[in-house]
Amino acid sequence: MKVLITGATGLIGKEITRKCHQADISVNYLTTSKDKIENKPEYKGFYWNPEQQEIDKACFNDVDAIIHLAGASIAERWTDSYKKEIISSRVDTAALLYKTLKASEIEIAHFISASAIGIYPSSLQKLYTEEDNGVDDSFLGEVVVKWEEAANLFTDLGMEVSKVRIGLVLAQDGGALQKMKEPVSLNVGTALGSGKQWQSWIHLQDLAGVFVHVLQNKLPGIYNAVAPGPVTNKELINGIAKVLGKSIWLPNVPAIALKAALGEMSAVVLSSQLVSAEKIIASGYDFQFKNLTKALEDIL
Repeated sequence: MKVLITGATGLIGKEITRKCHQADISVNYLTTSKDKIENKPEYKGFYWNPEQQEIDKACFNDVDAIIHLAGASIAERWTDSYKKEIISSRVDTAALLYKTLKASEIEIAHFISASAIGIYPSSLQKLYTEEDNGVDDSFLGEVVVKWEEAANLFTDLGMEVSKVRIGLVLAQDGGALQKMKEPVSLNVGTALGSGKQWQSWIHLQDLAGVFVHVLQNKLPGIYNAVAPGPVTNKELINGIAKVLGKSIWLPNVPAIALKAALGEMSAVVLSSQLVSAEKIIASGYDFQFKNLTKALEDIL
């Protein structure tokens, strides 16, 4: 099997590539940086420039599936121009893939798109499954709707389409955990807002495992990529402190202060999504890290 990955040189893409190679799956990848192009039997890079509508069509040679991870980070201040980039980096890149495949009449069986649990309306009580159709009334909700609509286009090409809604990713070399760890390690960590908001997290290794599981088993549809043990923000911060041997003594950071400091982006840390992992588990995926403490111990 061979898969084409966009965003393969990022945090998630690197781990998915590693797991693909463990499963004897060859990887082609698209990059906007010619310096990142490698040419190995099981790992071949190809240049693209979505802004200029450029793509090396050789990237599709012998490819069975596409994993679309490309997208600008949401962990930057949401100016009007950057909000446009967040959307375009996801939607326009998918559109270029779609347009190229359609024009070239290249047949690929499966399109797997990254997505996010930010589509679910913020709630302290409701447990969300993939069957829930509600959309959060926020910029993140708008992003995910457009992201998934771009993925749905590929059904017109006769492809199976999968959307993997990613939760809070816990990783060693980047992501939200590193930003949370810093103040805790200095004994000035504390919960954000009420601290009661749900954080549906996933270890990076399991996230990559979910993508490869969906790929190998040709699973269409929506899948939540979250561990089966979601926690509140307060429990997450306390868990980090416990693993690091630190104490939490400061009062919570008020939501109003976060909104003043982060603006609209404060929704990332204040929204609450209690999300079910039952569908991906029922499909046969066995989580390596189901418990937050074990995940944090592995990473920290």
